[in-house]
Amino acid sequence: MTARYMSGFGSHFASEAVPGALPQGRNSPQRPAFGLYAEQLSGTAFTAPRAENRRSWLYRMQPSAAHPPYRRYEGARLFAPGTADAPLPPNRLRWDPLDMPGEPADFVDGLVTMMANRDPAELEGVAVHIYRANADMADRYFFDADGELLVIPEQGRLDLRTELGAIGIGPGEVALIPRGVRFRVLLPEGQARGYVAENHGALFRLPELGPIGANGLANPRDFLTPQAAYEDREGRFQLIQKQLGALWVTELDHSPLDVVAWHGNLAPWKYDLRLFNTIGTISYDHPDPSIFTMLTSPSDVPGRANADFVIFPPRWLVAEDTFRPPWFHRNVMSECMGLITGAYDAKAEGFAPGGMSLHNLMAGHGPDAASWKGASEAELKPHKIDGTMAFMVESCWPYRPTRFALDHAQPDYDAAWEGFPKARLP
Repeated sequence: MTARYMSGFGSHFASEAVPGALPQGRNSPQRPAFGLYAEQLSGTAFTAPRAENRRSWLYRMQPSAAHPPYRRYEGARLFAPGTADAPLPPNRLRWDPLDMPGEPADFVDGLVTMMANRDPAELEGVAVHIYRANADMADRYFFDADGELLVIPEQGRLDLRTELGAIGIGPGEVALIPRGVRFRVLLPEGQARGYVAENHGALFRLPELGPIGANGLANPRDFLTPQAAYEDREGRFQLIQKQLGALWVTELDHSPLDVVAWHGNLAPWKYDLRLFNTIGTISYDHPDPSIFTMLTSPSDVPGRANADFVIFPPRWLVAEDTFRPPWFHRNVMSECMGLITGAYDAKAEGFAPGGMSLHNLMAGHGPDAASWKGASEAELKPHKIDGTMAFMVESCWPYRPTRFALDHAQPDYDAAWEGFPKARLP
């Protein structure tokens, strides 16, 4: 199946895999073409303001309501297992990349939850997972009722087969699968690893640009939405659902990816991070990292995000009389960072692609001693940071690591801030 795309973030699209499958003028006609079933997928409340309302109409071969009862799913033992109940230490944490599973594991069974905040039932918060897959989801499908999934590859390509079409992504690209959309994952290169940000709150959208103006950061035209494609498969299939932090499974006698046509503004999409139009200073001072925000999920407090997805791509540094790497800071927001490729300019070592770090609210952090020394003594001429791509999932809610994450954290991360000389006063 070759993926074909339509572009534009949040646009209303209409797509049909079979000519004549889309009804004209009516969303749910009495007799849809070819005996298809009309079904609305709502990503927001029916009465959400028009500018915020996200929904799509699907025209499928069998209704999604046709399935037997769910039972608890016994696989994926490290996915959504709950966070530690003990008092949360304020320590900064960092993790090495996780190894591939020793046994065959598909995208779902290879997921490891590293940290989360808020209960999904509150419709707020975000969780961060790492996926490690070495097997296709051949006869299994998955959907997340708790939130939308932002998939961030670090190694290997993914072929995401969704209800609304196919999306192919690799390192340097991201894809979003809306809450409730069913999908399976194939591995064109045999194995893959990366990150998943699971957003339980307000849907991700592009940040407002304010004084930046009409252009810059992530541009709407660069978000690609799949064209309709469907699976007409019969047999024995598993459908796994994540619901309120637990996994459930039921059996189907047909593929749930049987949507022949759809129209609306709620759909999976992909984005090439290399198209991000970085904005920065051309005079002095280091700008706040918010200038690198690609996506935001707002909270009820203006300016305080439930979740921000921030990227640190290749870029030119030209500021004069300025400490150019990220400065030392303490933040009311909590920061989970990952590295897709290359090196991060605020850390000399210990932060590898596929790894992760956590600096919860008010945890002091910044460059290590070697990075600080190098930046303090550098000749300030135009310099390009190249061959790197880091990201941050920032949240106003403190993260709680899972028991697995706490047990696998680097034991000596605090040593990154040893060796700073004391300032000498006159």
